[in-house]
Amino acid sequence: MLNILYLVHDLCDPAVRRRVTMLRAGGASVTLAGFRRTETVPDFDGLSPIDLGPTSDRAFAQRLAAIARAALSLGAKLATIEKPDIIIGRNLEMLALANRAKALFGGSAPVVYECLDIHRLLLSDGAVGRAMRGAERLFGRETALLLTSSPAFVRDYFEAYGQIRAPAVLLQNKILDLSGKPPGQAKLPRPPTANEPWKIGWFGALRCRKSLELLAAFTRQMQGRFEVVLRGRPAHVEFEDFDGFVRAEPYLSFHGAYRNPDELAAIYGEVHFSWAIDFFEEGLNSSWLLPNRLYEGCRFGAVPIAMKGTETARFLADRHIGLLLSEASVDNLVALVGGIDTDGYIVRRRKITVQDLGTWICDAADCRALVERLGRLAGIARQDVPLEVAA
Repeated sequence: MLNILYLVHDLCDPAVRRRVTMLRAGGASVTLAGFRRTETVPDFDGLSPIDLGPTSDRAFAQRLAAIARAALSLGAKLATIEKPDIIIGRNLEMLALANRAKALFGGSAPVVYECLDIHRLLLSDGAVGRAMRGAERLFGRETALLLTSSPAFVRDYFEAYGQIRAPAVLLQNKILDLSGKPPGQAKLPRPPTANEPWKIGWFGALRCRKSLELLAAFTRQMQGRFEVVLRGRPAHVEFEDFDGFVRAEPYLSFHGAYRNPDELAAIYGEVHFSWAIDFFEEGLNSSWLLPNRLYEGCRFGAVPIAMKGTETARFLADRHIGLLLSEASVDNLVALVGGIDTDGYIVRRRKITVQDLGTWICDAADCRALVERLGRLAGIARQDVPLEVAA
């Protein structure tokens, strides 16, 4: 059995839980260690993570200090665990600790760099950006494999900036489905009657103030013909007053967090469109990523709305699905969706529902393929299991 040490920046990140589940479902033994942004260490279905201490969102200096302390104490923290076959560092700070862990265990375990977002500081032209890119190149010199979620990250950052020379494997942010059951057709929302609104769902990590303001202005102009349903985890530090803003808008409503993947069918079954736009790091990470909500919404028949010129738009255009916004303005959004009727909506939805469900879902076979690919780095896995490689 492949023994993996997984070092993460935030034990509370839902995506961490999903990756741990994938690795274990693929047949690996996982030791999880990381920082936390809550008072207590979360439980992972019987797996007790090694606590590296608390950190805070956007507190860059505090996180650097926490990494330095963790590097000094890492030997003691990991003293009782079995020597890993593979070490995965999720995000740049954990890549640094992965190299430290490799040295502690004798230097033979390959290091894998998992990078699913490119932080804006890494793209700065100033001294801080140059220093961080230099640190990434330094820590990544002996990286054996890069795991990332969008081909644009490889093409427009890692290759364009000359950051990581290791082979890249594409692990898209698909829905993890380990039920073992043949995936059935989702229950689709019915189009509204004459007196009902069209509904746009914006679900997941809510961090984009520009999107919130655009959707609010759009729904007001449409005078109730459209409503926006928000669910997930708002990044309150990015908004002056998220809760107050939403309460003051007549056609916006926030319904809190949801269980993923348990409640996805229910929440997407209530909306007609999925907001797949993020201006949080406009022109940079937001233009390159392929977000969770893209796969979630399409799996359950919600027509995605994306911004032209982004990787999400390219993904949709390649499959001739979705709606693409040419400019982030109320007028353009009205022109794009304001005149939609039932027949037009059903045609667009049908183009999504006829896609192969493997486009949206990751299953047990995908988990096994991932673990086999990692195992090949350690020389203890079969050679015949394919895994999608980023071009």
